[in-house]
Amino acid sequence: MRKRLYLIPAVGILFILFFTIFGERGLLRIYHLNQEKQETQKRLEELKAENEKLKREIEALKTDRRYLESIARKDFGLVRPNEIIYHFPAAEKSEAKPQEPVKAAKVPVDQKERKK
Repeated sequence: MRKRLYLIPAVGILFILFFTIFGERGLLRIYHLNQEKQETQKRLEELKAENEKLKREIEALKTDRRYLESIARKDFGLVRPNEIIYHFPAAEKSEAKPQEPVKAAKVPVDQKERKK
């Protein structure tokens, strides 16, 4: 009889504890939601930084003639009148085999040198 009195509240407490930890609004769910929130905030900061960079580039394209000229030269290969462009071939890397270390030659030793 006494065991039954302790067993009923123990089962009730375990039931409540289970849903406190593993339930839809349990501690594990809250932990995972906090992790997801931190990842989302980190991604938001990265996107804000990228957005600011793009805004600066747009402003430079609208106002800075030197920047616009550098893009035209680099991306489209444009040149000024009477300007000469020299193109040098890229140095080709030959597929050289790695050299093996030099092995010491075996020289026969004279009988006389052995005695010394």
